Amino acid sequence: MRNIPQVDLAEFLSGDPQRKQAFVNKLGQAYEDVGFVSVTNHGISDENIEMLYQQVERFFSQPNEDKYKYEVKELAGQRGYTSFGREHAKGSDAPDLKEFYQWGQTVKGEDPIKEEYPDNILVEEMPEFNNIIQKAYEKFEKAGGHLLEAIALYLELPENYFDDKIHNGNSILRAIHYPPIVEEPKNAIRAEQHEDIDLITLLVGASADGLELLTKENKWVPINAGPGEIVVNVGDMLQRLTNNRLRSTTHRVVNPPREKWHTHRYSIPFFLHPRSEMDLTCLESCISEDSPKTFSNMTAGEYLDERLREIGLKK
Repeated sequence: MRNIPQVDLAEFLSGDPQRKQAFVNKLGQAYEDVGFVSVTNHGISDENIEMLYQQVERFFSQPNEDKYKYEVKELAGQRGYTSFGREHAKGSDAPDLKEFYQWGQTVKGEDPIKEEYPDNILVEEMPEFNNIIQKAYEKFEKAGGHLLEAIALYLELPENYFDDKIHNGNSILRAIHYPPIVEEPKNAIRAEQHEDIDLITLLVGASADGLELLTKENKWVPINAGPGEIVVNVGDMLQRLTNNRLRSTTHRVVNPPREKWHTHRYSIPFFLHPRSEMDLTCLESCISEDSPKTFSNMTAGEYLDERLREIGLKK
C-alpha cells in the first residue's frame, strides 16, 4: 500500500502547459492534505540508486574504529560520520537507533557562502563512495529544484522564486544505517516521531520497511514507494513559509517484527535546505483572518541552528 499520492515529474517538464498545471495542482493539493507524495521520472536511475546503496552498505560494514576516524563532533553531525545513538527527536530523550554519514554542498563559483560550510569529509579507503555520493547529491538537488518550481507556481509565486534561495544552499545527503536489534529495545522506534527541518526531503528507496506517517485522523500508516519512485515530503521551513498551508507531516521509523530483528536497514534521504540568509517570514498570501500568522520571523540559518540544538547534535 502506498498511502500517499503519486505524481510524475515528467508531466511538469513536458513542455505542455496543461500537463504542467495539472502536475502543479496535484502536487500542491497533496502537500496541503498529506504532506507526502511519491514521485516517478525524477531523474535518478535505478542503476544510480543501486550503486549508491552498495557503497553505503560497504561503508557501514567497516569496523567501528575505521568509521570513528570520520566523526568530527564539533561539526554537529553536518559532515562525515555520526556514531550510533547520538541523535534524538525533538522533545525525546531516547536516542534513535541509527548511525549516519552526511555529505553537504560543494559550492559552485566564487560564492562567499563557502565560508559558512565545512568541507566534506572524504572516506580515504573508498574513493568510489565519495564520487557516487557527490553525483547522487547533484541529481537530488536538480530534482528537488524542479519540485520547488512547481510549489512556487502553486503558491502563485514566480516559478523561479526558490532558485536563488537554494543555489549553493545548505542541503544535506544523509546515509543512514539502522543495525540489527540484538536485545529487547527500550521502545519500538528506530527513529522517533519527528518532522524534518528543511524545505523538502527526497527519500530514495530503503532496504526494509518501517517508515510511517501520522494522518490528520491521528493514525499511523506505512509508506511504501514502488520501484523507481522516490518519496518527497514537506519540511518545517516550507511549513513556516506558508503559514501551515503546506504540511510538514509527522513521521517515524518503527522497528521490524521480532523475526526480522537480525536485519539491517539502510535509508538515504536528501534534505533540501536553502541558503542561511533565506527569510522564512510567512508569505502574505498565506495569512488571512481565518489563518492568522503563526510563526515568528526567522532566517533559515537561525532556524536550523535552533533545531540542531533541540535534537542534540549541537550544544
